[in-house]
Amino acid sequence: MLAGILLRIHGNLSLSDALMTLILSFMVFSQIKLFGMGVSMLRMTAAAIDRTIETEQIPRMDENGKALAPKTHDISFEHVSFSYEKKPVLRDVTVNLPDKTTTAVIGPSGSGKTTFCNLIARFWDVDSGCVRIGGVDVRDYTLESLMDQISVVFQNVYLFADTIENNIRFGCPDATHEQVVEAARKACCDDFIEALPDGYNTVIGEGGASLSGGEKQRISIAHAMLKDAPIVIQDEATATVDPENEDRLQKAIEALTRNKTILMIAHRLKTVCNADQILVIDHGQIVQQGRHEELIAQPGIYRSFVGSKKSRRVEAINRFFYYIAGLPHDKPSAAALLKWSSSRIGITAFRHTLRQTCEAPT
Repeated sequence: MLAGILLRIHGNLSLSDALMTLILSFMVFSQIKLFGMGVSMLRMTAAAIDRTIETEQIPRMDENGKALAPKTHDISFEHVSFSYEKKPVLRDVTVNLPDKTTTAVIGPSGSGKTTFCNLIARFWDVDSGCVRIGGVDVRDYTLESLMDQISVVFQNVYLFADTIENNIRFGCPDATHEQVVEAARKACCDDFIEALPDGYNTVIGEGGASLSGGEKQRISIAHAMLKDAPIVIQDEATATVDPENEDRLQKAIEALTRNKTILMIAHRLKTVCNADQILVIDHGQIVQQGRHEELIAQPGIYRSFVGSKKSRRVEAINRFFYYIAGLPHDKPSAAALLKWSSSRIGITAFRHTLRQTCEAPT
């Protein structure tokens, strides 16, 4: 193109030939660009094929498993160690979770709490030792029969790009519409579902992108209620629920977990206090184990956990009161408190705060 322009300027090329040179230059450039895009797509395709081949070469986890239905649903860890590649996460963990009891797991961030729970559902296999359900190694179950025993409710909920009804029904494909609606009602998500344009037939985005975090979690709880598995693993379900719905949802969770083996990563003092057993995990090991009354009397992580929760809650309440009263550095006036407490939001927040304060363990 540049050569054609220079030749035209010096009179060595006619106007028609110069224009033809420009047109041909653009045509050649467009073909080179398409060739470059094709090479890039070929590289992406080759990488995808390589990943597919690697996936096909992964051995089936339940190749030698059996479709089992244990009579009891106690969970035991026997000298379990696990690491992500070369990073140790759990180290020689031995503990028993009795049948039809609630076990709360607490510990600092990165201590191995989530991994501890995930090994039960066999999201990964242990490096050494074994995890048993009903006295049977989880590796001896088929994946289908293992997941029939477990419902998992975590805070980071993933939903499929399908209707809300199908997402709730996922754990029990044969459930009727009436059963789905009843599970949604118990999980306190029927109100926002019915407010959607197509109700239960509303298609949500991939991962539940069109719903809030609390709404996704309540749908996940409805799914777990419909499945009605004998073991429930949860990252405390009420952590992202507003105070107005917390009472109803807590009652629903109590119905879900009645006469079941419960393992939960606990964030609230009330949950920890009511647990039959508390496990404190730090650096991949169980450093404390027992009931609230036993652990609160011992110096250690648990006592610090309880103290920090109480102090943060009191500080948050004080800051909220100061903000409402417009006095960030002083106590709110009686008139400001009276005006605030007479409002609907004030009454709801005050009831929630009072309940949490009264029910906190000491």
